[in-house]
Amino acid sequence: MSGSGPTSVLQKGASPMNRTTLALMFVVALLTGAVATLAFRDEPEVLDDSAVREIVARMLDERAEAAETLGSEQVALIDQDTLNPMIENFLMEDPKILQRVSSALQVQLRAEEAAQARVALASFQQEIYDDPGHVVLGNPNGDVTLVEFFDYNCGFCRQAMPDMVRLLEEDPNLRIILKEFPVLSNDSVAAARISVVVNNVAPELYQQFHELLFTGRGQVTGEAALNAAREVGLNPVSIGLDARSEAVTSVIQRSYVLAEGLGITGTPSYIIGDEILPGAVGYEALKSRIDSMRECGSTVCDI
Repeated sequence: MSGSGPTSVLQKGASPMNRTTLALMFVVALLTGAVATLAFRDEPEVLDDSAVREIVARMLDERAEAAETLGSEQVALIDQDTLNPMIENFLMEDPKILQRVSSALQVQLRAEEAAQARVALASFQQEIYDDPGHVVLGNPNGDVTLVEFFDYNCGFCRQAMPDMVRLLEEDPNLRIILKEFPVLSNDSVAAARISVVVNNVAPELYQQFHELLFTGRGQVTGEAALNAAREVGLNPVSIGLDARSEAVTSVIQRSYVLAEGLGITGTPSYIIGDEILPGAVGYEALKSRIDSMRECGSTVCDI
């Protein structure tokens, strides 16, 4: 009768349990079984996604078949008020279940992000490696290329700069590409404009200029960039005029478009082979991936 309020999941004389109820019962049963299994293992067995799906489908079907053989009067009523405390109590008894679920989710998300990155990298090869406006340091014909997106006012980029210098000093076959990606302030944009011009007119002086800006104190502004250009022997007036050109704007704009296509939102961000690395990951992480690229053509080699 309408207006009588919600009915229980199972009632006397009702048809066998519906699939929603079975799924809820299965959650409790599966969690209980997982803990019982873990009690006899030093480490939990790691199942891939297809194996988990297969187990879930099989157990759900088994419970559906069992329910169909029982009369509705033989099945205890399980509604939300009954089920929720059962699940809560179970998780309170073994809260590490949530930690394991979270860890498994993070692994899956990282794998999905890596797969998406590989597809994006394959789609932007020319923009990444052949842009005439980007900076090239080290060996222009190097067998491995490291790409960095940076902002002159990024504190982590400042911390990471010595990693780049060390890699260049130790590895004569390494090519490094620098992409201007000023995202933090208008001062960053102004400094990036000067930087693009310095690379255009005197690429042999660019690394010295670059290190001066990252080792200086305070906010990096357009004026600070012009002072650094003067310090390496360039004419700041000429540099400043050239920095206003549409050609310079285009170089920076292409970096923005490329970063958006690759899902890069912060600095520093690196590209090595088939991997995008966000953040100042450090010398060892970069070096190990460079070595792997030479060994197997990927940043991670199968053992």
